[in-house]
Amino acid sequence: MPPGLKIVLGYRRSWLKSDLASGAALSAALIPAGMAYAEASGLPAVTGLYASVVPLLAYAVFGPSRVLIVGPDSSLAPMIAAAILPLAGGASGHAVALAGVLSLLIGAMLIVGRFLKLGFVTGLLSKPIRVGYLNGIALVVIASQLPKLFGIPADAGSLAGSLGGTGRALLQGAANPLALLFGAGTIAVILGCRGLPWKVPGVLLAVLASMAVTAAAGLGGAVPVVGALPAEPSVPALGSVRPEEVLALLGPAAGIALIAFADTSVLSTSLARRRGTRVNGNQEMGALGFANAACGLFGGFPVSGSASRTPIALEAGARSPLSGVIAAALVVLFMISAPGITAFLPSSTLAAVVILAAASIVDVKTLVRLIRMSRTETALLVTTFLGVAFVGVLEGILVAIGLSLIAFVLRAWDPYRTELASVEDLPGYHDLSRHPEGHRVPGLVIARFDAPLFFANGAVFAEHIRTLVAQAPGPVRWVVVASEAITDLDTTALDDLVELDDELARKGISLVFAEMKGPIKDRLIRFGVSSRFGPDHFFPTVHNAVRSYRREFGLP
Repeated sequence: MPPGLKIVLGYRRSWLKSDLASGAALSAALIPAGMAYAEASGLPAVTGLYASVVPLLAYAVFGPSRVLIVGPDSSLAPMIAAAILPLAGGASGHAVALAGVLSLLIGAMLIVGRFLKLGFVTGLLSKPIRVGYLNGIALVVIASQLPKLFGIPADAGSLAGSLGGTGRALLQGAANPLALLFGAGTIAVILGCRGLPWKVPGVLLAVLASMAVTAAAGLGGAVPVVGALPAEPSVPALGSVRPEEVLALLGPAAGIALIAFADTSVLSTSLARRRGTRVNGNQEMGALGFANAACGLFGGFPVSGSASRTPIALEAGARSPLSGVIAAALVVLFMISAPGITAFLPSSTLAAVVILAAASIVDVKTLVRLIRMSRTETALLVTTFLGVAFVGVLEGILVAIGLSLIAFVLRAWDPYRTELASVEDLPGYHDLSRHPEGHRVPGLVIARFDAPLFFANGAVFAEHIRTLVAQAPGPVRWVVVASEAITDLDTTALDDLVELDDELARKGISLVFAEMKGPIKDRLIRFGVSSRFGPDHFFPTVHNAVRSYRREFGLP
């Protein structure tokens, strides 16, 4: 049974008033934000309204979260633009069709991922990567909107090209003072409303004021405007997209799907924790897939969970997905009853809305914190930021993920390793480097290696044991490996282990293991070395191993 149907069956009449109020408040934010993000994606403003309505309806049926708002988002806009605009060749209608196909591909990937239970893939995006990505996205989005803010022709392309083109146009005096005035006024109104002690929809107020001034003063020809919405809804000509264009969209679709699901799952999980509930990540992936697929079919573009509009619904008292359905209905009512009103909406007003939305996702605190805590993670954050900003959004993320995996391998290749000894008045066995007063048992070496054993570190493990044996104060009879941290073993590391065992055996030294996990013992059996490492080579604890050693050699 779809989650939405379960909510309908358990719906309480007492929720209706709150859902109606939150739906009305939400619709006031959906209209300007949807149009703004559509233009930031290189698409007609009306597609942003379709992308605001359709996903809300689809998510209301399939979504596991009660109040998550799905729709256009500033973090996806530059990726969408980068994917479709080079293929569109300046044709607005074809760009809409390409965006629809892109959304369908993303939806299909997420739905397949839901059935393959791939909800874990967002773990590839660590916090440094996410923060670097968001900061880079913010810079790209702001740079792309600056030409509209100043009322000058946009220079689509790289960040450097966009900033350079804007700078040259400003030096040549091409800025439109009225457009800049509307943009600056929008920013002032929104920021001013945020500082008020009571809740005021600053975005809606700024948009309405801009349209009112433009209409009253007859400025429609003096400043660039969004233009009137189509009188009738249009369905994108998806069939016009050629097979080679679909193939070109596959890579961007995979990258956008990963980012969209990562953003949505983090937001959904946070909401669930706040309410004391849990959300199934695979179910969330499927719901987002259906929302994107439906959006692509009905004239929209890729969407994700919205971190800016979800709080609006929460603050207005949303209790169920019905609040999103009501907001969608009000947006449709606006499109039907007043399609011509956007002919008086300055483009610089929407640019200012996007710029403020992008600026709100900039996270400097995490960068400062990481600089103090970890050079490696700081490097990942900066690399992602630079890659996203100056190379490309998808390329920057892929490079950062690759570097993150390399950093993980490097940590596992050179893990912490030490020798253990007993310490007076402390139970158990402890790190000799931290407790130099520890006492070794004569003829016994207790080694610890804090990582799985795999192809990259098997030789490092063997060399660690050889070094401890060579540095022992007297002849060694046993080597006990404290194996609790060894959570995996591959065949390459096994070969290193067998070679080490042979080498120690020639010296009359037994290699035994303490606290080794059952699955690793099973793997040794499966690898065919159970005759070499029999039951007498394994002990439940280091203490048991030491006691057996003392008993075998008659030590007190």
